[in-house]
Amino acid sequence: MEQRNFCIVGLGLLGGSYARGLTEAGCRVTAVDVRGEAIRFALDKGWIAQGTTEDARPLLEQAEAVVLGLYPHALIDWVRANARFLRPGTLVTDVCGVKQAVVGPVQDAMPEGVEFIASHPMAGKEVSGVEYADSAIFRPANFIITPTERNTPRGIAFARQLAETLGFAHIAQLSCAEHDRMIGYVSQLTHAIAVSLMNANGDPRLCEFTGDSFRDLTRIARINEHLWSELFLLNRDALCAEIEQFEASLTDLKEKLQAGDEEGLKDLFRRSTARRAMFDR
Repeated sequence: MEQRNFCIVGLGLLGGSYARGLTEAGCRVTAVDVRGEAIRFALDKGWIAQGTTEDARPLLEQAEAVVLGLYPHALIDWVRANARFLRPGTLVTDVCGVKQAVVGPVQDAMPEGVEFIASHPMAGKEVSGVEYADSAIFRPANFIITPTERNTPRGIAFARQLAETLGFAHIAQLSCAEHDRMIGYVSQLTHAIAVSLMNANGDPRLCEFTGDSFRDLTRIARINEHLWSELFLLNRDALCAEIEQFEASLTDLKEKLQAGDEEGLKDLFRRSTARRAMFDR
């Protein structure tokens, strides 16, 4: 891609996977993180050329592109404190799972000539930290670009090139509002259901009797409470609407079950099977 000198701010699972993937693609990558051990690990692996836990200014001044791998509130705070060090022409993106609460404040904080183009890699694991970074998580995954009227064709092209360089399977473009509504359903609701399943029954013997279906449904219940509480609360209206829609669907199934409506149940199962098959194309 055109931009070859990247700085990753926040060297966690996603930031580390970006660093690894971009280095593998021939880019020069530096990193900023509060954890010295994260910087040392990435240096030892050869995923970054340079890193710091203190003064980010020298690395930011060198960067052609910056990836913000921070939690939402920390991202906004960090940008307000450090965006002044970015040189004109720098392109900035993020990995944040909510957009409406983040994009406006971040774009407002950018200095003249620096463009923030928001994006969301739909990839991850149930663990955190650069120690688990793996660029292979991007290959089967979706990548969402969420431009605003303040973005340029150059910024949008950069985000698309970044996704292509990292090897994402599919790239889509949504408004920030569309993104948050969609993510409220396909990501946040699924995590809410997994958490609720684990909390609905406290029998300590469950793990002795469960099968693959329960394991699959609750895989994402191993959840980072700090990150996901931020994501849920920042997108609460969309998530609450999706929970209500899910409650209505579950109630419909329960009512058919209570009524002994075999054909109604079969219809639900046929529809769910057909819709799920669309994901395997």
